[in-house]
Amino acid sequence: MEYVALVFGLFGLFAYTQVSSLKNRVVKLEAQLASMEGTPAFEDRAALLRAAQSYIGKQVRIDFKEDQMDVDVFMYGNQKSGSNTLLDADEDWLLVRVDSARGSMDKLVRLGTVQSISVE
Repeated sequence: MEYVALVFGLFGLFAYTQVSSLKNRVVKLEAQLASMEGTPAFEDRAALLRAAQSYIGKQVRIDFKEDQMDVDVFMYGNQKSGSNTLLDADEDWLLVRVDSARGSMDKLVRLGTVQSISVE
């Protein structure tokens, strides 16, 4: 019985250390986000949104930020294997029709994951 109490005590101590370190990381992240307000990153996002809204109905090439790509949109974004047609754009999302050899599908792409967008 004493061993069970010891095991639960150790698990409790481990959980406490994990939660406390997580809280510290969240506080640091909130401070970092607060310091980023008004920086050019937000101006770039607005410019990206304006460009996307002007490309609605056209075939586009979408370049994603590192490690945040949508495989279907990325693979079929060139003329050889298919195309991406931008259907709609708002502050948070892009609606893209992906035409490929497998068929056609509509995909939602988060604007925050897009690095650049251009007309093909």
